[in-house]
Amino acid sequence: MNQKHLDDIRKQKRLQIVLFLVGLLAISVWSGASTGFSFGRLIEGTATSAEFIVFDLLPPDLTMLAGLIKPALETIYMSFVAMVVGAAIALCLSIFASATTSPHPIVQVSIRAFSSLFRNIPVLIWTILLAAAYGIGTLVGTIALIMVSTGALTRAFAEVLEEINMGQVEAVRATGASYWQVLAQGVFPQFLPGFFGWSLYMLEINVRASTIIGMVGGGGLGFVIQSQIKLFQYEQVSMAVLLTLVIVLLTEFITNQVRERII
Repeated sequence: MNQKHLDDIRKQKRLQIVLFLVGLLAISVWSGASTGFSFGRLIEGTATSAEFIVFDLLPPDLTMLAGLIKPALETIYMSFVAMVVGAAIALCLSIFASATTSPHPIVQVSIRAFSSLFRNIPVLIWTILLAAAYGIGTLVGTIALIMVSTGALTRAFAEVLEEINMGQVEAVRATGASYWQVLAQGVFPQFLPGFFGWSLYMLEINVRASTIIGMVGGGGLGFVIQSQIKLFQYEQVSMAVLLTLVIVLLTEFITNQVRERII
């Protein structure tokens, strides 16, 4: 390859980068204009938000802490149950959704499509839809979290299964082992670290999501926050938000500790 050809390639690459940046800038400006975004309004809104936080939200109403214990526990219960049930269902589905363990490509595509439906519809939408059938409360929030957890973990578990060392699987299969024996001896020992890691990560996501779904009738701290906002009790809202933050941070700390010891 001569120098002239190399120079042409470099010029073409530079032109592609310039065109990409110009296109990205044009789309950003167009999107910003369409949404009414401006840095002046951003700064103005930031100042207003800071004033609201200082004079309305703070200080938190500590007297409300005792009344928040039950909703806080509901938030934790919903998140944990959704993680356990979702992981159990996803474990079964992922076997058929992975290219390395699925008995047939049609089954693999069907299961992936099924999990994609649950995963791509936001948990907030599932909560609103389920509330029409089950009413408001923690049951609705738990079911919505289970559905989204199942979809997300099925995809994650399937990818973990597709990354395992197939040499060990083929060695077990060469002994004449059945399909389920191959799974038990060659697949699951390699799969378990990813299973625990993704399940614990899903617990963290569920704790955050449970607050959001609570604001549309899913129970827990989110329901308390929404109720107090409607009553303009912002200092009580601040206490509930602070407790939510503590729960999220504790959940991350605990899951990280468990993950380090298991994986």
